[in-house]
Amino acid sequence: MTTYTDIGLCSKALLKLGASSISSFEDGTAEAEISSNLYPLIRDGMLSSYPWSFAVVQTTLGRLYDSPLADYQYAYQLPNDMLRIISAGSQSRGRGIEYCIKENTLHTNSSHVVLTYIFRALENSFPAFFSDALVARLAAEFCLPLTESSSRAEFLYKLAEEELKKARLTDAQQATPKRFEDFSLTEVRL
Repeated sequence: MTTYTDIGLCSKALLKLGASSISSFEDGTAEAEISSNLYPLIRDGMLSSYPWSFAVVQTTLGRLYDSPLADYQYAYQLPNDMLRIISAGSQSRGRGIEYCIKENTLHTNSSHVVLTYIFRALENSFPAFFSDALVARLAAEFCLPLTESSSRAEFLYKLAEEELKKARLTDAQQATPKRFEDFSLTEVRL
């Protein structure tokens, strides 16, 4: 696995634009300022846009002392590193319970919750296919503020979308394909 850093990823994107690379977010250059302001948002957006295999984790949630006022019996604190919930389940199953999110808590009637979610993965855990897609997206996002060329930015967005499609396809091939469960049409055929 290739090791990446936030600065390294931003520098690669800047080089794609023909701009100067950075050695720190505090370099005092326009490139550093744009990188430091846009990078965290773009990274989190890309991580949460798809259930990437390297950024999905399961955990048991700790129940809060205070119960919800209405609708559900229990409240659970959500993890600090959570970007997006994929599913919630009970006991040994990672999905299947009814829940809702209010503020930073999960409300449900289940007395035990197993949460499957996307977390804020560290750059050194990004596989090459994701890093390539992220660099392409960063280049597209950095283009307009650095070059003021909307046609070039539009071209780079198209390239970034193609990289994202390839990355999703590669990631999807790393697990057993999902199958239909509890589907009424397949049950009728039996």
